Amino acid sequence: MGAGQSRSSPSDEKIFHNETPISFSPDVVNTLADRLDSSEPTQERQSVLDAHIRSRIKDELEVLKRNEEEIRQEIQVALEKENLDKEKQLAASDDGNSASSVTLLQDLEDIRTKIEKHESKKQLSEHPEIDTTAKALAECYQRNKTTPLICWSEVNKFKAAVAQLERQHLQTIP
Repeated sequence: MGAGQSRSSPSDEKIFHNETPISFSPDVVNTLADRLDSSEPTQERQSVLDAHIRSRIKDELEVLKRNEEEIRQEIQVALEKENLDKEKQLAASDDGNSASSVTLLQDLEDIRTKIEKHESKKQLSEHPEIDTTAKALAECYQRNKTTPLICWSEVNKFKAAVAQLERQHLQTIP
């Protein structure tokens, strides 16, 4: 029923014959022949292929970097967990006699702050002879900016005060 109409029969084919001859220039024929003979792609095609390969390599490299970073983070978390577990086991087995790394770091930080406070308290005010000679030397240099060699006596006084303080300090060291 109707199936006969949709089928094409060999007698329905139409063939057209070209009455005008088609000719190509020898340059076009040679170029096409060279392309068929050559197994290498054209320069444009090669640049497109190279760009595509570079983009795929770049994408794959980014994926690998992300995977590597995820793995590093997982390893770091696992190591931290393992270290904390070991510290807990050591603390439990030693009945609190051993300190964890966190408490040791806090103790070190406390000691550092105490040392800094001690160092900041050490002033030249404990040694007035150094303070006065240093001020006299600075004033001399301010007065004699163009001829600082005039201040040789203040320099010698300052050196003597520093040497005396060094001797005192060396005597206090056991």
